[in-house]
Amino acid sequence: MGIGRIAVALAAAAALTACATVVEGTPKGERPDPAKVAGLEISNGPSGTRQGVPDADLSVENGDGGEMDQLAINTLADVQEFWKGEIPRSFPGKTFEPVKRFISYDSNGKGVEVCKLNTAGVANAFYCALDDSITWDRGELLPMLRDSFGSMAVVTVLAHEMGHAVQYKLGPASNIGANTPSIVKEQQADCYTGVFMRWIAEGKSKHFELSTGEGLNQVLQTMFFIRDAAGTSFEKQGAHGSAFDRVSAFQFGFTRGATRCAEMNEAEIDKRITERPFDLSDSDQGQGRGNAQVNQDKYLKALEESLRDAYKSSGAAFPAFDKAGIKSCTDAQTTSPASYCPALNEIQLDLPSLVKVGTPPKKGAKGGIGDFAAFAVIASRFSLSIQHATGFKLDDDAAGQRTACLTGGWAGLTNRPEPAAGLRLSPGDLDEAVAELLADDSLIAADVNGKAVPSGFARVEAFSDGFYRGFGYCVKKYSV
Repeated sequence: MGIGRIAVALAAAAALTACATVVEGTPKGERPDPAKVAGLEISNGPSGTRQGVPDADLSVENGDGGEMDQLAINTLADVQEFWKGEIPRSFPGKTFEPVKRFISYDSNGKGVEVCKLNTAGVANAFYCALDDSITWDRGELLPMLRDSFGSMAVVTVLAHEMGHAVQYKLGPASNIGANTPSIVKEQQADCYTGVFMRWIAEGKSKHFELSTGEGLNQVLQTMFFIRDAAGTSFEKQGAHGSAFDRVSAFQFGFTRGATRCAEMNEAEIDKRITERPFDLSDSDQGQGRGNAQVNQDKYLKALEESLRDAYKSSGAAFPAFDKAGIKSCTDAQTTSPASYCPALNEIQLDLPSLVKVGTPPKKGAKGGIGDFAAFAVIASRFSLSIQHATGFKLDDDAAGQRTACLTGGWAGLTNRPEPAAGLRLSPGDLDEAVAELLADDSLIAADVNGKAVPSGFARVEAFSDGFYRGFGYCVKKYSV
């Protein structure tokens, strides 16, 4: 997170005025059931290849008949079956023609010529419109995905490539043309992947099953893993999107279906996308681009100022900050590395633990997440103070969802082009939020006692609602 300025726009005041108005009355919220994911019951059963099901039989060029190729074949057979039925339903008058070629290769072996590319040393999977083919690396890419995130990671990546085939075959019906920027194509493919994954989660796939708890979290972690590097511009040729952008697109497809994916075009992307390059204000001495030292007074003061500015229309008495550590609280359980005590109206900070969260991991080593994850944890506890002051319960079923949404709303204000003072988002910050939200012990989407929303998917969705739509929407959607 860069030291700079924070937005305090008229929109923020309007949103918080709406918030105050709602809590004074008896709102009828449209809150999603926290025990469900996009209407599906949360489950933590098996995810991956169904046992006892005959393998699919597709013609594959250059295959070796091994485990990775069979996993790819089963995936592509199921995803083609899905789109064969889905295209006519979502796009009346359209049909899905199967992909013409499937090609396997080993990036550690002899290369093959595909789509004007030699695959030697190229660990990748891709769709080629020139010959309507899907190609994958069985030697390095697929095993790495499976070993890191499970077999559904392979399904995710190949479903994404089939998403490119879908958009190519739909053409104008999917807002795709000869000059469509790569970011539009990639966001659509992520979205179409989400549509297919919901079909699996509904138990309709022949070869795969997906739990909506841990299983879906692993799929989202795969999306996080294959994100662009922080500082990439979405206008760059080949840009795929940040983790926040990719997960958002996936969720659009999972929750709203294929027609939502087809709505993505340059105008929609320009309005929504968060991926942008670094600028001079994103550099902080000693921490590298876009990362602040969480325990430094200047950053904590800037954070407190930004939160006060964001919530100034709420009429709430703002909480005190205690940096001496986590203490006991008479009316709530304490949480680490930040805790809110309603009785004292105080936010207590464990600075050494916050520094661990805020320190990015070094390549190949375990570590924290990044500064924005730590700041967002504090912001989530601050939002509880606002909820307490404006009449909300802090430990009901909606509290974790509402907290994540309000924290996303604050993050959205830090992303405005003309902020007033304090902190502002840097490239990669929202990806850090996604990483924290997908963690088992997420505090950004937890109530005052640290009880987190059970689904990582639902946590990210609530945060995104706040980021894109603001505080007023959080209150409307996540009220009991």
